[in-house]
Amino acid sequence: MPRSLREQVFLRARACCEYCRTARRLIAMPLVVDHVTPRSAGGDDTPDNLCAACYRCNEFKGARTHARDPLTQALVPLFNPRTQRWGAHFRWENGGIHVVGLTPTGRASVIALRLNNEYVVESRTLWIAQDWHPPHD
Repeated sequence: MPRSLREQVFLRARACCEYCRTARRLIAMPLVVDHVTPRSAGGDDTPDNLCAACYRCNEFKGARTHARDPLTQALVPLFNPRTQRWGAHFRWENGGIHVVGLTPTGRASVIALRLNNEYVVESRTLWIAQDWHPPHD
């Protein structure tokens, strides 16, 4: 993937994971480019199919595009940062420590991408104490 395309993806995301909203500077690791629709499912390298993701979210998502909504058990699409607004599907709870899904897609994405895994929840607690989190936008 051309460096200029990678930089475009990260600039558009304001150097934050587009799934868990963690800023790159907080995780002290580079973001990766995620294919919203994986190549294995016919996804391409166009900007409309690419998003910035932290390593955790990228690994947990893998090649999945759908997951089960824990409330209804329906198979639903995972959150798509290119076509959906984060705030329409998620909100912060407990002062910003936890991500809560508001819709079937949001709930399924929280579980599938493990947006509240023990490591990120512990980190968010520290970031909140420094007023670095949750993101203000």
